[in-house]
Amino acid sequence: MTEMKYKRNFCIVAHIDHGKSTLSDRLIQQAHIIDDRKMMNQILDNMDIERERGITIKSQAVTIPYHAKDGHDYELNFVDTPGHVDFSYEVSRAIASCEGALLLIDAAQGVESQTVSNMFMALEQNLEIVPVINKIDLPSADIPAVLHQIDKELGLFPEEAVPVSAKTGEGVADLLEAIVTKFPAPKGDPKGKVAALIFDCHYDAYRGVIVHVRVMEGTIKKGSIVRMMSTGAEYKVESCGIFKIDYEETEFLEAGDVGYIISGVKTVSEVNVGDTITLAADPVAEPLPGFKEVKPVVYSSIYPMDSNDYEELKDSMEKLKLNDASLVYEKDNSIALGNGFRCGFLGLLHLEIIQERLERDFDQAVIFTQPSVRYKVVTQGGEEMFVDNPAEYPEGKVRESEEPYIKASVITPSEFLGSIMALCTEKRGVQTNMQYLDEKRVELTYEMPLAEVLFDFYDKLKSYSRGYASFDYEIIGYRPTKLVKVDILLNGKMVDALSFLTFDQNAVTRARKVCERLKDEISRQQFKIAIQGAIGAQVIARETVNPVRKDVLAKCYGGDITRKRKLLEKQKEGKKRMKMIGDVELPQSAFLAVLKEKEE
Repeated sequence: MTEMKYKRNFCIVAHIDHGKSTLSDRLIQQAHIIDDRKMMNQILDNMDIERERGITIKSQAVTIPYHAKDGHDYELNFVDTPGHVDFSYEVSRAIASCEGALLLIDAAQGVESQTVSNMFMALEQNLEIVPVINKIDLPSADIPAVLHQIDKELGLFPEEAVPVSAKTGEGVADLLEAIVTKFPAPKGDPKGKVAALIFDCHYDAYRGVIVHVRVMEGTIKKGSIVRMMSTGAEYKVESCGIFKIDYEETEFLEAGDVGYIISGVKTVSEVNVGDTITLAADPVAEPLPGFKEVKPVVYSSIYPMDSNDYEELKDSMEKLKLNDASLVYEKDNSIALGNGFRCGFLGLLHLEIIQERLERDFDQAVIFTQPSVRYKVVTQGGEEMFVDNPAEYPEGKVRESEEPYIKASVITPSEFLGSIMALCTEKRGVQTNMQYLDEKRVELTYEMPLAEVLFDFYDKLKSYSRGYASFDYEIIGYRPTKLVKVDILLNGKMVDALSFLTFDQNAVTRARKVCERLKDEISRQQFKIAIQGAIGAQVIARETVNPVRKDVLAKCYGGDITRKRKLLEKQKEGKKRMKMIGDVELPQSAFLAVLKEKEE
């Protein structure tokens, strides 16, 4: 085993697409821990979704050996983290298991919004930060400008920055030296009482739950009996080891190591991310500080397409929760869709990824209802309650309501300023600050309702700015608003799964959109179908699906008009009767169509 002073634990953080996963590839390639045959791009992104979208969703840890210039062999543990704001919880957990962070900055794009927030996250944990300027091989790379930004915007020392090209591998050797010299060795006593932090885990069909840990104190050996501090459950360690792309078993893990433990944990609910593992025989007095409780931002309900699959969906949700600690859910049911779950997500991208993972990794056919945020409502009786599900909204009894507001910071090239300001104003944003970062880039700060950002804000922002604007937000609390609940009626019957809460001035446009979508999706019947959006008893939007008509006059040629009239009257009577007893089936595609906000 490597001595502790020759170990380094660090993570790679940066804005989206600044090259974290590519840099990890180069570090792994330099270490030759994997055959050239098996080497592929984004080797740590092992989910299909990650490869297809070209984004990282889960942080992945790897241990690589490195022979430094001082003649010693070092062991480097590093974590590749996601860049999207929806997965910043993953980043915070990766940061907690390290002593240092490589902050990547794109030589062409410069410092962007996520770069700043990731840096503050690392500083809060007292990590040593080494700035790395990536993509220096690009023709548009502007290294002096980035050095200036590192000094002015991040307040780091520009002379410490390491220029590299993760694509070509240029500068990676210098970077490895910098890691060894700049980052501190882990602290901790291998002979002390065992304390290890669980920073992730996942479910393996053959071996049960595999727990990823960072050992802070003591040594965990094969065969020791360990205790989870939050549940008090005790397990025997069957095997432990480190990550070298695949699992590599070792005899023990000691203070300073990042590795995994397999200990026959069968059910998923027994492991909590952020929990402390200690020895049952000689436990530590108190657990390590865990992670901040994650607060969901967007709520939506999930239902199985076939209500008999509820149990399977429940199983899948448990396994997914193990691998994604930021997912929060509870049971829910609806008249139209049966039993399901009410879930909280960290953002819309997170919701989309969960939906895809349920469909792909677990073969579940699911329907998601319209995403909503959590509103604060005070009833006439003065009772305060939080409502994220339209079904729980106490209609007619509301004295006042508040909605969550965010402080949004948008960094954009100045030529797109006008259209982006118009977009923010349209979304009820109030500008609080605007500053020019340099000749080309402006930072705008807005306070706006979270509900407005949920739908198409991000897509519009990217399309107005040709993909150059970056967006970061934090929640700043609740502000008063005027809420209404909009119901969707089919032939006068309410469909509870399509109801939504919205700001009263947006109600008409949103209700119209939903009605138009449904009109496209519902197949024509023998009778006329009215699709209505209503607030209480007042109808605010309507679309009509026209009936399919049989031509009853085909056999009448010439002759008296009364014969025709008699046949038409008879048909009219029949249609009326059908409308009384006819039921409109809502196809699954209709639910999905309403959710996909498509731009007209």
